[in-house]
Amino acid sequence: MTGSTCIRWLVLAFFAAPALAFGHSGGLNSDGCHNNRKTGDYHCHRAPAPAAPSAPRQNLAPSSVAPRRQGAFANCAAARAAGAAPVRRGDPGYGSHLDRDNDGVGCE
Repeated sequence: MTGSTCIRWLVLAFFAAPALAFGHSGGLNSDGCHNNRKTGDYHCHRAPAPAAPSAPRQNLAPSSVAPRRQGAFANCAAARAAGAAPVRRGDPGYGSHLDRDNDGVGCE
């Protein structure tokens, strides 16, 4: 071997040596743990990720329910605005004028 080839091998060995020092290359779960293939024990290599701070719960429901009106909705736009569409026969707000095909479901 020439001098430059020998130096290249030494440099390569120097940089490859730390990679050989590790027991394994990975296979860790999200907590940084795994099962040892030889002994079967479960162990971790890094601390688990900190838990995300919980956000305060938001109440998505309206604070008060609007009182139901008596009679049928004037039109489908009013039923949709009230969040009642589609309106079924027997439901509050149903009217035959909302059910064009007379199948029992208005504003479909």
